[in-house]
Amino acid sequence: MHAHPRLLIVAACLATASSACGDDQDPEGAAELWDRIHTAEYRSWQRAPGYETRRDSDAPHSEAVDIYVNDVIAAALAAEESFTAWPTGSLIVKDGFDGELEIVAAMEKRQDGWYWVEWDAEGSSDYSGKPDICTGCHQSGADYVRAFDFP
Repeated sequence: MHAHPRLLIVAACLATASSACGDDQDPEGAAELWDRIHTAEYRSWQRAPGYETRRDSDAPHSEAVDIYVNDVIAAALAAEESFTAWPTGSLIVKDGFDGELEIVAAMEKRQDGWYWVEWDAEGSSDYSGKPDICTGCHQSGADYVRAFDFP
């Protein structure tokens, strides 16, 4: 049995749309953030709670991860005050490993909400901006942060 030509076209369009869910909405902004986190030497930042060392991960960000938080989140965690949203300026960076470094992912809390990026190990962005693939998964977290909770 052969598929109707129109069905083949629809299937091709759906395949293209699903492969486009990579959704690199802001590659220039992603490049700027890549430069900024590397200039700040993010691997010298405080480790996220529960991620004091590399941990195995069941998340789509690789088999094992290191997670770092900037001084804004570190201060919020240290303040021991209750809150329901991470402060503007919060920045979380995750290194994902499948044996060796495979991806670097970041989320930065801005005035208009979270900004998301996932880069390959060399710094080319695959996702950036507010891609549904990020926000859809992270909506279950505490203000979109799934790796750790509010203090």
